[in-house]
Parts: sequence; structure tokens; C-alpha cells
Amino acid sequence: MFNKIAAGFILDYLKRFNKYPFAAEAGGKTVNIGTGKPLFKIIFHDDIPKARLLTSTSLALGDAYIDKKIELEGDLFTALSALLSQADKFELKRRSLSIIKLLNPSESEKNQKKEVSSHYDLGNNFYKLWLDPTMTYSCAYFKNEGETLEQAQRDKVHHILEKLYLKPGMTLLDIGCGWGYLLIEAAKQYGVEGYGCTLSKEQYQKGCDRVREAGLEGKVHIELVDYRDLPARGKTFDRLVSVGMLEHVGRKNYKLYMQTCSKLLKDKGLFLLHYISGADEVSANPWIRKHIFPGGTIPSLREIIFDSYEKDVGFMVLDVESLRRHYYKTLMCWYQNFQKVRDQVMADRGEAFCRMWDLYLCGCAAAFELGNVDLHQILFSKGANNDLPMTRWF
Repeated sequence: MFNKIAAGFILDYLKRFNKYPFAAEAGGKTVNIGTGKPLFKIIFHDDIPKARLLTSTSLALGDAYIDKKIELEGDLFTALSALLSQADKFELKRRSLSIIKLLNPSESEKNQKKEVSSHYDLGNNFYKLWLDPTMTYSCAYFKNEGETLEQAQRDKVHHILEKLYLKPGMTLLDIGCGWGYLLIEAAKQYGVEGYGCTLSKEQYQKGCDRVREAGLEGKVHIELVDYRDLPARGKTFDRLVSVGMLEHVGRKNYKLYMQTCSKLLKDKGLFLLHYISGADEVSANPWIRKHIFPGGTIPSLREIIFDSYEKDVGFMVLDVESLRRHYYKTLMCWYQNFQKVRDQVMADRGEAFCRMWDLYLCGCAAAFELGNVDLHQILFSKGANNDLPMTRWF
């Protein structure tokens, strides 16, 4: 419940987000913010402590939405786009001990395995409900207007595999291989021998099942192992790929990650890195860290390019491509799919879980559409490779 002072503070605080018009209601009072007809209305049913708003606005408002202390009249994507377009006003104003701990987790193997499991081991049946049949949980590649999500995910995988310039008999390592679809396609369509590693037990089990079902047990091998433990085995590969895994490495480990990839790649080998990139080099959004990706950190393009040229890495950059708009479209497809099965998910996991995932999928879609974050594919070679075609389109 509100008292007049608390309601007045919240309404006054929201006036800083005045780029787009919206209405806000608290304690029985409604104000219009911005100029023009309101695009949506935020209704506060309960107080949000001043200290929480000033510590992290995104965490305070996001948690309140999950707990139904906030309701929204209007379209969620429109509201999030309007607010996230003013992301500079969400900066942390104070540093509480809980926020410091959230933004500075341990980047040890043990803790990162726990963090990965918290998200990817929610259950294969859960992800199967709203992902496409390929079970691909990363940015798709929409080659043609009106293309389905499934076709766009297949196109993405082959977009990557074509960049790697694969030849029959080559070996391909997928670091963070998910449910194994890319490796299966590489073995079937390009005649390579595939190796994958993951920290998710659910993904490992499903990936192994898919390999058996495809009759590729002698051609595709998936293991439940940390990428940092692979060089000790002494095996190197003709090609490396990593899709959507770098976000879990941690800022302190970027150089170690690149060094490890170099050790695993043969001279003249190619490495395709597909990852979400940030416009800055600050810690991740506190709400995402708390609820969706514990420990998740988004590298900038500068950081990864810089580390790739270190002497003990020895990579050369051949190509950089942005798929930002493709990820916006992918996330909107996931959000729409999630809405179709929302009642089923709610019955299994509760309304708070569904509201959290609504906010996650819609908020990320808005962030990509606005350009707050990007998606880059970088193609590296280990040392100079003069055997590749002269044009960028292999």
C-alpha cells in the first residue's frame, strides 16, 4: 500500500523517462509523462522503496513486475522499448553489498558450471515448448522475408558452416554446443567429424540422444566438460566454432578463452565466434544477472579483437558481421511462441516465472532493436591462411 509521500516519489522519479509519452498511476493518482497521447500506462499497486530505485532502477522495476506490484496497460514490447531507449537513466546510483556481489561473482569453473546449469538445465521439455524443432537457442539468420523461425535457424547454422570453409574429413570443435544441431548438420552435410562440449547436463543428454537418432555415433562426439580442460587432452582441430557461449566466460577470462581456443586450433585453422556484444565494457544488467543469466557478461567488440591479436593467441580477423536485427526478430519469434504455451508453463512453474520470461524475451528484443546491444560473428584464422578463396563469400 502507498502513502502519499511514497506515491509522489515514484511518480516524480518516473518523470526522467520522458522521451516517449506514457501514463503512470500510484496511490490513486495518475500523471502523464512526456508529450502527446500516452503509449501505455504503468500502474503501481504497491510501494517500491526509494533506496531500491536509486540502487538499480532496472532491478527494482523488474522485480516489481514479476511480483505483480506493477501492472501494464498496453503492449509490453512498446513499453520496454520506450524505457530502454533511455538506458542511460537506469544507471546505478548507489552500490549496495547485494549489488556488488551480483555484479562480481566468482568466475571459477565450479561456479560457472552452477550458473550455466541454472539457466540451461531448466529442462529440455521447457525449451522444446517454444523453440523451433532444431532446438537452437541463439540468434537465427533470416535470409528471406516471411521466413519461418525454423528455416532461419537452419540458415544460421549453414551461414556459419559455410564461413568455416569445411571440407570432408576435417575435425570441428563446437565450444558450448547446446543440443548438438550444428554438429549434426556439419557431419551430415559437410562430412566432418564433430566434437562438442557443454556444461549443461540436460543439453548433453538430449544432444547425445539426437546423435544416436541420426546414426552419427562414430562421427559426432559430445562431452560434459569445461572448455578449459580440453587442451590437456592434446587434441587439436581443423575448425572451431562457438555460438552464444562467450557470454558465460566472464570478463577476467576473455584472454584465457582466446588462448585456449588457439591451443585447440591447428595452424591456418578457422574459428567462428558468434556472441552478443555490448556497446560498453561495464557489468551486465543486474536484473538479467539475478533472474536469467547469473554471471553473464557481454564483451565489447574491442575487447575480443584486442585479445585475438595477443602474441600467445595469434589469431587474424578475416571477417566481422553484425546480426543485431536478426536477433531482434529471433527474440520476437520466441516471445510469440512463448505466449502460445504460456498457460501450460504457468501451470507448471507459476505466474511469476512467466512474467519473468515475458520481461526477459521482450526486453532483450527491445534492446537489440534499439541497438543497446549487438550480435557479432567474427571469423578468425590462426596465423595467415593463403589457401582460402580471395573473396569474403566462401
